[in-house]
Amino acid sequence: MKKRENFRKAFDHFDAEKIARYNAKKLKSLLKDEGIIRNRLKIEASVKNAKAFLNVQEEFGSFDQYIWQFTDHQTIHNKWKHQKQLPASTKHSDAMSKDMKQRGFSFCGTTICYAFMQAVGMVNDHLVDCFCYKEVAKG
Repeated sequence: MKKRENFRKAFDHFDAEKIARYNAKKLKSLLKDEGIIRNRLKIEASVKNAKAFLNVQEEFGSFDQYIWQFTDHQTIHNKWKHQKQLPASTKHSDAMSKDMKQRGFSFCGTTICYAFMQAVGMVNDHLVDCFCYKEVAKG
């Protein structure tokens, strides 16, 4: 999170169309940028993922339409009572990961997909006694 603004600047405000057109010169400059994580495979994957993202948008009308299909366009409200009950992945994140990989995305394993699902509200994993649980469940 500390490097978010550095990434935003380095990756053209996360503009997928610009990122998809990155060339070898741009990738080389990113590898020298000390403000971001300089992992060659991850930087190259950002270009690959931008291209896959744009293809998904074209096919489905939006990335939103694509991604929510894995939960039937509904938030999954789990009823966990203890932190240790929370899974690292589910059949939904397994399906998302598998489909994304088939579409050319990289660094999209099932655990990463599940964390994404939690972050964007596709899954309500607040514990039932957490004040946020009911707020999220209300929609």
